[in-house]
Amino acid sequence: MKRLKNILLSLRNEDITYKKMYDGKIHMLPEPQSNEPPINLSEPIYWNDGIYYKIERTNRLEAGKPTITIGIPIKKLKIVEGLINGTTRISQKGIPAADYCLRNFKKYLDELNETITNRKRTPRENGRYYIYEPGGKVLKRNCSYFKQSNSKYYANTGGQSGRMLSIVKNEWYLNLMIIVQLPEKKLKQTIQMLTKDLPNAVEHFINDFNVNEMKQAVILYNRQEDIRQWLRQSNYCVFIGEGSILPREKDSDLPMKNAKPFVSIPADRIRIGSMTGMGIKKGVTVITGGGYSGKSTLLDAISEGIYNHIGGDGREYVVTDSTAIKISAEDGRSIRNLNISPFITWIPGTNTTSFTTDHASGSTSQAANIIEAVNDGSGLLLIDEDKSATNFMIRDETMKELVKNDPIIPFTDRVQELYETQDVSTILVIGGSSEYLKVSDQIIMMKNFIPFDVTKEAKKLISNKVYTNSEIPLADWNCPKIINTTKFTPYQADSTSEYLDVSDKGFLEIGNESIDVRNIHNIASYSQLTAIGLLIRKIENEAKEKKLDIRKVVEDYIEVLETGNLDEIYTTYFTTCGRWLELPRKFEVLAILYRMRNI
Repeated sequence: MKRLKNILLSLRNEDITYKKMYDGKIHMLPEPQSNEPPINLSEPIYWNDGIYYKIERTNRLEAGKPTITIGIPIKKLKIVEGLINGTTRISQKGIPAADYCLRNFKKYLDELNETITNRKRTPRENGRYYIYEPGGKVLKRNCSYFKQSNSKYYANTGGQSGRMLSIVKNEWYLNLMIIVQLPEKKLKQTIQMLTKDLPNAVEHFINDFNVNEMKQAVILYNRQEDIRQWLRQSNYCVFIGEGSILPREKDSDLPMKNAKPFVSIPADRIRIGSMTGMGIKKGVTVITGGGYSGKSTLLDAISEGIYNHIGGDGREYVVTDSTAIKISAEDGRSIRNLNISPFITWIPGTNTTSFTTDHASGSTSQAANIIEAVNDGSGLLLIDEDKSATNFMIRDETMKELVKNDPIIPFTDRVQELYETQDVSTILVIGGSSEYLKVSDQIIMMKNFIPFDVTKEAKKLISNKVYTNSEIPLADWNCPKIINTTKFTPYQADSTSEYLDVSDKGFLEIGNESIDVRNIHNIASYSQLTAIGLLIRKIENEAKEKKLDIRKVVEDYIEVLETGNLDEIYTTYFTTCGRWLELPRKFEVLAILYRMRNI
């Protein structure tokens, strides 16, 4: 840290670019009695007791708000390599251990912020430390990860000169990425924050680190993955652990206080390893019940189960087929050359086998969402009637008699076909129609947040109502997605500048595209949406062919990010994007691409 301190001391309060700090120039002297000449290096990595602090620009405009990646040797934390290096099943690519470390480090920065906060002044005047604050999900992130690096030990010989002492190759480090708002024109405080207070906080983190707690987080993650693997090999698509807390606090992702723990339906109770809970089989499942009975809460928890959760979240043992997609109507979305004929047989002046619109209706948008999900490889659709188009979801026998040759084939007529021919299951929340009772394999009644199996009872009630759709031929579900890349670009029209804006209000803007993402329900966070925007920008810039099989392209890029560093897609060029990134699924990346209007 002496080198960083010397660099900062050479600045003036008026120098707000911090160029020397970002350059990190060092005059490296040769060994004594060596004939080698001295060399000049540019290395903005500053070492302190074997810990490195890599300082980079957060974006091209905010010089006084650097991103700092702190590299801590895992041996200092007493972490064994088998827990984090990705070569063993238990390590899970280091994701659960890195998640634990990120959450644990936050309190040390909170303590630093308490000492410098002055409520009468802004963070730009006070200075402030920022760290990503995740919700209950455990995901791969660019702000906490493990990586092998070379440790460099050298003596500071004064000023910005040094002499190399030794290099330790391929040592494992925990990397924690933070952002520091440096106080404007307060150089002394800047030096204090970067070269003394931050290293002290890191030392406290190391000294207090509880490796056994971290092991418990890894064990929990592995249990969730074991359940997920069991589901893949079984006839089940969902597992809900006994005692799970499904309701959330209002406007929060936290478990509701004093909420009733989940109790399984006895007949559906299964055991996976040491865990007992309710299993939902593949096929067509209806969740019903009166108002405020907990049916949407159950569906929401199932939807969240595509991701693993931390202990204490309440849903840590709610595990869902990881390809599940929540589907709804989406008035106004863009659709490009999609075969929606399995559900919409004709539209005046339009070919529904290659349907295009800039403003889809409720029924055409929900049809598109389902067909895209099936083609993308989803094995489970999650649908709530309250967020669906009624004329798409149902048409009872009386209306079929009254309205002949309706061009809309309701979802009731296709839901069993999807399972039988495409192996795509469906879980639906239904409260206002009995039509789905006729085509369901299981019916769950929610009463005061407790589930009951009412399949036999419901089937008796509708035993005299035979459901037939024999006149409807089987659908052709196959719909390739080949995009023309002529207008597939992050550059705005008639401009030499790229444009990317990721709004926390539910919009992603890239190039000339503005995409409403509010009805893409399984985007986990703003940080994940930011990663999607940056990934699409990278795909656009690297597209070499005039036509792309976009599904394969996205799958290939996601596979690279799963094994590599998420920060590979980041750029400092855009000033309206967040710095934190979380790994997305392919489904949400593709969903945004499908909504682009210019490709």
